[in-house]
Amino acid sequence: MAEMFKLKIVTPDRIFYDGEASMVELTTTEGEIGVYANHIPMTSIVSPGVLKIHEAEELRKATLMAGFIEVLQDRITIMAEVAEWPEDIDAKRAQEAKIRAERRLQDRYPGTDVMRAELALKRALVRLETVAR
Repeated sequence: MAEMFKLKIVTPDRIFYDGEASMVELTTTEGEIGVYANHIPMTSIVSPGVLKIHEAEELRKATLMAGFIEVLQDRITIMAEVAEWPEDIDAKRAQEAKIRAERRLQDRYPGTDVMRAELALKRALVRLETVAR
């Protein structure tokens, strides 16, 4: 069995996860990373993506939006803007958000905030990917 470490995920309104994991996978601004116990200490900026928590007996998945990750040898802390379990995601609402964002990007009316529309699209796609698995 792989060595376990303490994982804590905090959002502005709650402690999303507080437990033991053998590995965590997530998306950062530098790309996708996987972290085991005894990893070299580091910090990174979290990008929207699917978070995978490898527990002793189970793989749990969630959405993880913007935030920061701090990796120490015996623990990892993720401070996230938003974190959601698949059962908390409304797939219909995410699909509607995807369509709205795609329309905004396609039409590009004067005054359209392209970066905001791209981020909305990315969030919707991450949510849909999380519930599809």
